[in-house]
Order: sequence, then C-alpha cells, then structure tokens
Amino acid sequence: MDKDRIAGSAKDFGGKLEGAVGDIAGDARTEAAGRVREATGTAQNLYGQAKDAAREATDAAVGYAKGAYENSGDTFRDGSQAIAKKVQDNPLGSMLMAGAIGFALALLMTRAPRRPPQRWR
Repeated sequence: MDKDRIAGSAKDFGGKLEGAVGDIAGDARTEAAGRVREATGTAQNLYGQAKDAAREATDAAVGYAKGAYENSGDTFRDGSQAIAKKVQDNPLGSMLMAGAIGFALALLMTRAPRRPPQRWR
C-alpha cells in the first residue's frame, strides 16, 4: 500500500470529522475547512491508488517478460529437435529443400540492381 493512500485516508477522515464538528457547532468556516481537507484527502488517496495500480501492472509485465524469456530456450530446443527428427526421417527431401532455398537466395543476391526512375527535365 502506498504512503499517499494512507495519508489521503487520514486527511479524508480528519476532514469529515472537522466538517461534522463545524456543522454541529454552526461554524461555517470550520465546516468549509473540513470539506476542503476531505477533498484533499480523497484526491491524495486516489493518487496513491493510481500509483499502486501502475506498480502492479509493471510487476505483472515484468513477470510475463521474464517467463517468456525463460521459456524461449525450451521453445528453440523443441524446434531444433523437431527439425533434426524430420531430417533424420527424410534425408533426401531435406537435401532437396536446402538446395532449393540456396538456389532462391542465390537468385535474389545476384539480381541486377534496380535503376532509379529517370527524371524529366
């Protein structure tokens, strides 16, 4: 719990008490001061609640990111094992696929560069 929430609740309670005392005594100035203190306390309490919510959201995001990072190694390992198993099961198909990928990359890399469009003067 944030310190602003505690201080805000205390000011809110004190303001309500001061407003009630001013109302009972018939002192408009004391009652108004109590209402102002109550409003200030409510605002400070809401500010503390917002800080708590932001802190909790940040902690949840950090926890999610840590979990994703820790599980990324498992995902990579599982994918590598699946590929290795496919290669072992079908070596000829794997060689043909690797050759096709290499051929496509070679075509992309040896293509003539594009000429910029000609400007009209």
